Amino acid sequence: MIRAETKIRVRYGETDQMGYAYYGIYAQYYEVGRVEAIRKLGFSYKEVEQRGIFLPVIDFSVNYRKPAYYDDELTIITSIKELPRGVRIPFEYECYNSANELLNTGKVTLASVDKNTGKLCQMPDWLVQAFTPFFSK
Repeated sequence: MIRAETKIRVRYGETDQMGYAYYGIYAQYYEVGRVEAIRKLGFSYKEVEQRGIFLPVIDFSVNYRKPAYYDDELTIITSIKELPRGVRIPFEYECYNSANELLNTGKVTLASVDKNTGKLCQMPDWLVQAFTPFFSK
């Protein structure tokens, strides 16, 4: 399993009139966590793209439980719980405030797309091999 923990502080411009972190901002928070989870593979998201693979989001869901507020420090826990195969990489998220209250959970699935053709493609061996050590017992 891959697990990354990322701290993010809610900025004023990310809140709505009620003072809550705007519900749509969690897509960006999750992206920050996802980039850090990929970095644990030994390379950056940018390097994946430079090697010819785009990883667009093909599915996104959030289950909101409690709001976050302006200036709250959030902890985003990003997990990849199964070895990615084929064209999909599933991520799971938990978002906590500084009191360790669970604010929301989410799921995001990325797809492997050939940068040159724009079409779905099997994940290249170098990418699959980078994931493998995290899932061997």
